[in-house]
Amino acid sequence: MFYMPFVSITVFTTLQHYLSIYLSIYLSIYLSIYLSICYGPVSDLKYLFLVGGFAESPMLQHFVRQEFGDILKVIIPQGVGLSILKGAVLYGLDPSVVSIRRCRLTYGVGVLNKFDENKHPQDKLFTKDGMNWCSDVFDKFVVINQPLRAGDTVVRSYTPAKIDQKLSIINIYASDKKDVQFITDPSVRKCGTLSLDLSTESPITPTRREIQTIMSFADTEIRMTALDVLTGKSVKSTIDFLE
Repeated sequence: MFYMPFVSITVFTTLQHYLSIYLSIYLSIYLSIYLSICYGPVSDLKYLFLVGGFAESPMLQHFVRQEFGDILKVIIPQGVGLSILKGAVLYGLDPSVVSIRRCRLTYGVGVLNKFDENKHPQDKLFTKDGMNWCSDVFDKFVVINQPLRAGDTVVRSYTPAKIDQKLSIINIYASDKKDVQFITDPSVRKCGTLSLDLSTESPITPTRREIQTIMSFADTEIRMTALDVLTGKSVKSTIDFLE
């Protein structure tokens, strides 16, 4: 049988040390709000809602009112600590309460582009049928933090590498970087694949076959569609918007 006596620990700190800790936190909050006001996608902001557990701090409330009260109406709802939880419940009951959300990642597909020696690295040079191509290009559909409404759609048109190609495989990629260039960049991960059958015979023999890739944004998911314009055949895939 072991006995552990009660241990009381008292931490003493100076007022200067205490203020230095909170000053760094307040500075980060100030910069975040300031950048949103000056450079954010939404103009003519009028209200600032302070929510979450830390928003219960009287010092933080005073600081935000003092710094931004002249340009924004600062609103601190009752039960500020539970506001986020209440918002999640309301969203679960009615997803339409959130009209705009920001894209958590940069999404796109991997494609071949005509090689440009002034822009593309030599290790991406790929030659086929006498043409120089740049491989592994990340063709962006949307970028991280881009505001999106439910129902927004982005369409890209591509051409198969060969006229007689029987299958078109479109890989979907995501990155937490905005300026990503190639699907081989360290921040990029594969998050989906579309395989479109092109073997269906058509009375028309095109010299250039068009494949439309459509990215549409629903409430909590991204829907990807690949459409063979010649035959009308399509395949679909979904990505969880919140992951």
